[in-house]
Amino acid sequence: MQLRVLAFVLAGGKGTRLFPLTKERAKPAVPFGGQYRIIDFVLSNLVNSGITSIYVLIQFKSQSLLQHLRDGWQFSDIVRDQFIIPVPAQMRTPGETWYRGTADAIYQNFNLIEQSRPDVVAIFGADHVYRMNIHAMLEYHQRKGADVTVAAIPVEKRWAGEFGVIETDEDGRILRFHEKNPEAPCIPGNPDYVFASMGNYLFSTPALLRELSRDAEDSDSGHDFGRDILPRIAGQSPMFAYDFQTNRIPGDPPEVKPYWRDVGTIESYYEANMDLRAVVPTLNLYNKQWPLRTASYPDPPAKFTFDEERRRGEAIDSIVSGGCILSGGMVRRSVLGRSVRVHAEALVEDSIIFDNCDIGRRCKIRRAILDKNLQIPPDTVIGYDLEQDRQRYHVTEGGIVVLEGRRSPVPIASVLV
Repeated sequence: MQLRVLAFVLAGGKGTRLFPLTKERAKPAVPFGGQYRIIDFVLSNLVNSGITSIYVLIQFKSQSLLQHLRDGWQFSDIVRDQFIIPVPAQMRTPGETWYRGTADAIYQNFNLIEQSRPDVVAIFGADHVYRMNIHAMLEYHQRKGADVTVAAIPVEKRWAGEFGVIETDEDGRILRFHEKNPEAPCIPGNPDYVFASMGNYLFSTPALLRELSRDAEDSDSGHDFGRDILPRIAGQSPMFAYDFQTNRIPGDPPEVKPYWRDVGTIESYYEANMDLRAVVPTLNLYNKQWPLRTASYPDPPAKFTFDEERRRGEAIDSIVSGGCILSGGMVRRSVLGRSVRVHAEALVEDSIIFDNCDIGRRCKIRRAILDKNLQIPPDTVIGYDLEQDRQRYHVTEGGIVVLEGRRSPVPIASVLV
């Protein structure tokens, strides 16, 4: 039996721990890997899995996200027969509020589920970096006869307070669900790890509508799946954990392990980008059978100029996006977004540079994140004296220097009369 699946992508989080990268944009719209956005991962996973009826629920600082969805997804050939539609808060609750939690976000769009009449509703977050064959999770959901299936992965126990932690029986049935509890129980036989929810759920439609209605009537509820709905029904309904470690991507060698990262902090975001630099990266973007899709821009190819001592455009162990020009500068172990310029004798190391940045002559930059549209004057030094950097920039506890971006001017159409 082929299941009819409707997907909701939760893309309304503030992303406060990623500040200042989220000062002017929603977390799912934060650039990643040079030419992508974080939301591209969940949308690519859904589309590659054959799920192309998708509502993207937006809320905070959504303009950048809306532009990316328009440019990359809504009007492309990727979903010719179905749709990817952004949906703001519908204010259908009595208080006419914004989304109050993940469950309330779906409840406010109750009518979209009733109109579509799917067999299964997929509810996935938009702020993680991972590749996942969701079709395999759907097969598991169907095989188990589940009302709810929760994607789960082992994480170190010290992070238990950041996740929903799952207790299961030998058959994978969820017995208890502990939301962000530092004292949550460990995996049996493995005291250093807990079984953590990835925030990705499959619901049979009748079960979802029933639980959403019950939750909406509960005045004491926080209207959140992890905090309210899942703990309440654990052990009561057929709810199962899908072990993400068993997930396999078509086109990947059998020995490749599933990749998933919660990029909720500057440090974790930085490390996930750095994972791309390896000769054999743990996050593989080069599998043509499972492409990471994004907006297509008419960028020219990257260019490396000059072949002279101390003035040779080079990039080593790095990602260099379209439109970049390295005119005599050196880039090592870094990720460059679109149309970045690196001028003569400049050195960029272990850094993430967003679109349209211009690195002046003889600049030295290391362990830094430069937001878009920045022009760095010649001879600027960043990342070598953190005390001095703290006086001018945002510096994390781990010593990553973050420079806030600049808004590019909005083009105004001129009319000839």
